[in-house]
Amino acid sequence: MNFTTRHIHFFAPEKIALSGQVFRFRVIDDTHTEVVAFGRYLQIASLGDDRYAFSCPEDEFDRIWHGYFDLSRDYEAICDSIDPDDTYLCDACSFGYGIRILKQDVWETVISYIISQRRSIPSIMTSVDRISRMYGKKIKVPKLGDPFVKPLFDEYYSFPAVDEISSATLADITSTGVGYRAEYIMCAIDDFRSGKITEDMLESLDDDRLYDVLLSMRGVGCKVANCIMLYGLARCGRFPIDVWMDRIIKAHYSGHFDYTKYPGTCGIMQQFMFYYERNR
Repeated sequence: MNFTTRHIHFFAPEKIALSGQVFRFRVIDDTHTEVVAFGRYLQIASLGDDRYAFSCPEDEFDRIWHGYFDLSRDYEAICDSIDPDDTYLCDACSFGYGIRILKQDVWETVISYIISQRRSIPSIMTSVDRISRMYGKKIKVPKLGDPFVKPLFDEYYSFPAVDEISSATLADITSTGVGYRAEYIMCAIDDFRSGKITEDMLESLDDDRLYDVLLSMRGVGCKVANCIMLYGLARCGRFPIDVWMDRIIKAHYSGHFDYTKYPGTCGIMQQFMFYYERNR
């Protein structure tokens, strides 16, 4: 079997899978995780001593997964930049060692975070999987041998592109369990299908203009817009605030966290804090 091995510092796929930023990244067992993204299935095996095996050829890893896992960014330097007097954030970084901000597909991130409003992570994952099964394409999973294990499921589907889901009706989308968010998803489909909004356009905008464009979409508020920017467009200077983050800021920062101390990286700090509070 054709697979890739890499020695990677600051990389913990099992923590990334449980970090709340992505909805089709799962833990299989103590040393294996799997992810479905960009119409592909990838399994990751931990070999010990910061060595990992990826179930894809070298050229695919370099072309797709290196950027997806944000492997060019120095996360250890980012952790070193934390104010040492901020013991909560220092502890959060230590606890979340190995978490990286994924560069996810923009369209999938838009729909996933529209779905995410007032939903638990398992329920978001269920709806995303249902949409993929209904409108996506079946993914060919490579035959896996050592050091990999049996995938969690028998079948996997890509997240549907805009043209693949454009035939969906409101009733179809509602049937995936997204509730009132179905109307917002239908509006997003119209926005992208009409060309009013495109991935290339979003990629090209500066942060302020990008934020405004996302807020103009029906059903997209401040938190969802910031999540789309952080997890789909690698704008790591964004700082999404949800119920968990609001609780952290009130409990540990007297109601105000000065994220301006970390320009360009405060979104990464937010991820450490979120993971720490939910999983410690």
